[in-house]
Amino acid sequence: MAVMTREAKSKRSGFVAVIGRPNVGKSTLSNKIIGQKISITSDKPQTTRNRIMTVYTDERGQIVYLDTPGIHKSRNRLGDYMMKAAKKTVSEADLILWLVEADTYIGPADRQIAARLDQQSVPVILVINKIDKKSRDELMAIVDSFRTLASFKEIVPVSALTGDNVNVLVDLIFENLPEGEAFFDEDTVTDQPVRQIVAELVREKALKCLDEEIPHGVAVTIESMKFEETIVNIDATIIVEKDSHKGIVIGKGGSMIKKIGSAARYEIEKLLEQKVNLKLWIKVRKNWRDSDLLLKNYGYDGKELNDG
Repeated sequence: MAVMTREAKSKRSGFVAVIGRPNVGKSTLSNKIIGQKISITSDKPQTTRNRIMTVYTDERGQIVYLDTPGIHKSRNRLGDYMMKAAKKTVSEADLILWLVEADTYIGPADRQIAARLDQQSVPVILVINKIDKKSRDELMAIVDSFRTLASFKEIVPVSALTGDNVNVLVDLIFENLPEGEAFFDEDTVTDQPVRQIVAELVREKALKCLDEEIPHGVAVTIESMKFEETIVNIDATIIVEKDSHKGIVIGKGGSMIKKIGSAARYEIEKLLEQKVNLKLWIKVRKNWRDSDLLLKNYGYDGKELNDG
């Protein structure tokens, strides 16, 4: 007697660009889907400066997320670099996720993004984030206000913070990716070297601890990272643009730099699953955001962007 078997579904794999204005939750969403912290998060805009690739793999296939810097008007060479990274990412994607906040007001920046997306040949899913702060009636009005803005393949309300509807979004992403095998091994979660992730975790804690005291002229470099049997010894340098900022980072009696170090060490130990001895240093590099050489030294001038 013949045995009937269910035909295996073809796997789907592709690159998904995650775009949007600063501070709409792009990194939070990527981290939620992957299940661990790769991109840093902050309530400050322009937190993500590089294109960060994260990979989600299951029995359906593989989603390669390209988390881009927030789309904004650049004011220096660092801003130019961030915008170039975002534009190049969109040009390489099989699918675009456009994240917006749950708000009925649609500003000029959103309308410009929508107009550009309508010129793309790849499908666009509109993701309305932060729905945990809205009632059902408010949410319906927000969806209606965005519906005619561009030709969206899908409109998905989510809360990247709580995870509401994120599984639905993942289902729709797979449905809209081309058929194909995975690009990376199933245990791959990011293209970022460990040193880069550690540097970003330190920068995240500096941004959160310093609050509004220092603008975005903060970078972090890892000077050394030595893995020993029971501990990882890390020396990191926090770069600031002004002499006055150095004192703020140190704090009274060293209180601020200790606070940053303690918060960063906790996150790094979770990442590395090992005890960490973290030493922080501070350097002043005036106007580093407008220096091509210093941008390259701090990891913000990738050669892969030079042709895009």
